[in-house]
Formats: sequence, structure tokens, C-alpha cells
Amino acid sequence: MSLFISLWIKLFFVFTPFFGLSMFLSMTEGYDEIRRRKLALVTSAAVGVFCLLLFFAGRQMFSLFGITLDSFRIGAGVLLFLSGIGLVQGKTGSSGPAVDSDVAVVPLAMPIIVGPATTGTLLVMGAELDDFSAKAIGCLSLIAAVASISAVLLMASLIHRRLGARGISILSKLTGLVLAALAAQMIMTGIQGFMGIHP
Repeated sequence: MSLFISLWIKLFFVFTPFFGLSMFLSMTEGYDEIRRRKLALVTSAAVGVFCLLLFFAGRQMFSLFGITLDSFRIGAGVLLFLSGIGLVQGKTGSSGPAVDSDVAVVPLAMPIIVGPATTGTLLVMGAELDDFSAKAIGCLSLIAAVASISAVLLMASLIHRRLGARGISILSKLTGLVLAALAAQMIMTGIQGFMGIHP
């Protein structure tokens, strides 16, 4: 149970939910509530499909390219750290709202919610959990995190009314701090494994 909760919370923050929320609000400006909710559901479904593919393809990807898990931990950790810094500094890396109304899959699901740092984290996590029970718990945690993101997007209008743009920005910066800490842990674990140091 503790593994499930730990992975659920970690994945929720890796998805950068409040940055995703701010981008979702800007891209659906002028939408009525029904259209916004439909877009939220399609985006969540796309995020779930992308994430499950990445989670289960991790070990095969490493075998295909001859990459060790520890080296990928370091690389994914660096990307996650840069993503965290960007959130803390208020840099989004996005050029602004898309003109096309069909934005659920691209760019909302990928690369805004499932970006390079999230991709790396999911590949590492999927490869780390090698036995069946751990893999099942990881899969359930991932589904719960996607469901949480879906709830955030479905309540986008309510959250915006309650917190305002400044409140969402503050939460996004706090998410960046959590991501930086997760990234540091991932990098240190990768370095220790790479050097044969076992804590």
C-alpha cells in the first residue's frame, strides 16, 4: 500500500499538473463548459495510453539501444531537474495557445503533460519494477495518477475561479520544487548504481 501511494504521488507531480492546468485553461479560453470537459476527457485518455506504453516498454527500449538503467536514470533525472527549474522560474517552454481547436492529443497530452522528463521517468520506473506484483502496483499507481490529472482538468474552471491565475502559478512553482527534489534523488541513485555503490 505504501508503494502504491508513494508512486501515485510521485507520478502526479511528474505530470506537472498545475502547469498542465494553466496551459489547458489558456488553450480552451472561450470554450463552453461541456466542450472543455470533453476535451479534458480526451486529453486524459491520450495521457493514459502514452503513459502505459512508456511504462511497459522501458526494459525493451533499454535492451534495444544497449542503454543501462543507471545511465538512463541520470539522463532522465537531468531532464526532470531542468523541468523543475523551468516551473520554479515560470518558464513554460511553450510558444502559446494553439490556433487549432483539436489540441487534446497534441500538444496537451504530449508534450505538455507527458513531456521528455515524464517520458524518461516512466521508462525508468517501468524498468525498475521487474516482478509481477511490483509491476501491477506501478500500473495501478499510474492509472490513479492519470485519473487525478483528469480530475484536475475536469475541474479546471472551478479551480481557476477559486485560485485565480496567481494561485495556479504558485502551485506550479511548488510542483517545480518537488520535481527538482525527485530529480536529485534519481540522479544520485543512477550515479551510485553506475559506480557500484549500494546504499
